[in-house]
Amino acid sequence: MVTTSPIHSVLDRMVTLSRAMDPSLAPSKHGGATPAWSPAIDAFETEQAWIITADLPGVPKDKVEVSFDRNTLTLKGERPSIGASNAETSRVFFAERAWGTFQRAVRFPQHVDGDRISAAFTDGVLTVTVPKSESAKARMIEVR
Repeated sequence: MVTTSPIHSVLDRMVTLSRAMDPSLAPSKHGGATPAWSPAIDAFETEQAWIITADLPGVPKDKVEVSFDRNTLTLKGERPSIGASNAETSRVFFAERAWGTFQRAVRFPQHVDGDRISAAFTDGVLTVTVPKSESAKARMIEVR
């Protein structure tokens, strides 16, 4: 005997609704739905700065954009489809690599020094160093 709970019905509906409204699924040029590409990023905090790294394999350096506004770092870019370059002479057997545009944003929990942000792109990894502002750095307060 299989028993069901009313909660299962609710959860099934939530999953169905979530899939229907998921903005990461968009119609592809070849029909069907292709997941939007969202590169993996890591964020590390040191005493002096925040270090953000993003894996961007296959993304040309000239297709990477880094901006900073209102304590938020935004990474944008585009990874071209390899299949699109030879679409006239080939057809897709299967495609697992995501391609297209991406955008990731990191909001910092404290003030940073936006004028000293630096970025480097090496071997498909973007590294952005976001220095903390002097007021955000930990310091000892003398008790009088």
